[in-house]
Amino acid sequence: MKANRTFVLITRKTRLQELVERFNSWSQAKFYLEHNQIDVSDYIDENEVYQSKLKQAEITLRKLGRFQLIEREMLTNYQFGTDDVVVVIGQDGLVANTLKYLNGQPVIAINPDPCRWDGKLLPFEVSDLTSVVKDVLEGKLTSRFISFAQVSTNDGQLLRGVNDLFIGPKSHTSARYTLRWKGEEESQSSSGIIVSTGLGSTGWFQSILAGAMGVGGLNEHPLQDGFDWDAKRLQFAVREPFPSQTSSVKTVFGAITPDTPLTLESLMPENGVIFSDGIEQDFIQFNAGTIATVSLDNRQGQLVSN
Repeated sequence: MKANRTFVLITRKTRLQELVERFNSWSQAKFYLEHNQIDVSDYIDENEVYQSKLKQAEITLRKLGRFQLIEREMLTNYQFGTDDVVVVIGQDGLVANTLKYLNGQPVIAINPDPCRWDGKLLPFEVSDLTSVVKDVLEGKLTSRFISFAQVSTNDGQLLRGVNDLFIGPKSHTSARYTLRWKGEEESQSSSGIIVSTGLGSTGWFQSILAGAMGVGGLNEHPLQDGFDWDAKRLQFAVREPFPSQTSSVKTVFGAITPDTPLTLESLMPENGVIFSDGIEQDFIQFNAGTIATVSLDNRQGQLVSN
């Protein structure tokens, strides 16, 4: 084991902790829930199980080397070392959010409560942690690599997406932009564009695909089961494109590859945004004068598998 190896444990607040922050105390939060005829026991059980597993993981990792505990909110400011081993204690969304801020460091994803969370991205439990870390350091475990989406703008903004990117209006209004792809160019009006990675292709992207299949009376589609996590491609879909005298609907679905990036020029004076992975707070501006280029990121995520 390298002397400078640090084990970084990523955590997030439980619903109970978030309620305490909102109401300043558990007693007030409890009163609010019970006043609305909501059983508080599930909140308590979830929190107790999570805190117990979090403590077990911390004890295990402290025995193995240098240790750092990071809450989800601090990910944007934390500087990961190139030799760090990152442990995420679920859910799936926290794993995806963590991968976005790494540069290829291996991620060990722990399911804190298998009875509660299916954990598509959480192959391990806390009891596996010691042996998994040992196997990772000795190169005995394989990893699944995950391709990322990247959007860069002409004014220097940059955003990465592990599952998907949304490009469009901040609220329920129409997005106006010029789309350029594969040599084609057209002005569009829509409710926004979704760009999906392979990892995200069974998520938000599927709801768009399912709606299109339903409207078209289709029972099958080549992407209805998604595509590979490490695929060197992204898939874009325009949501609710509107045909008019000034907007076209010719280019509404396609693949973004290293040779076919997607370029979008905003025609919106205000309220245009681009956010990633369903986190609306994690956004960049997309207003008039902004040209955004969507492409495959040079980085890939590394998720340790069993």
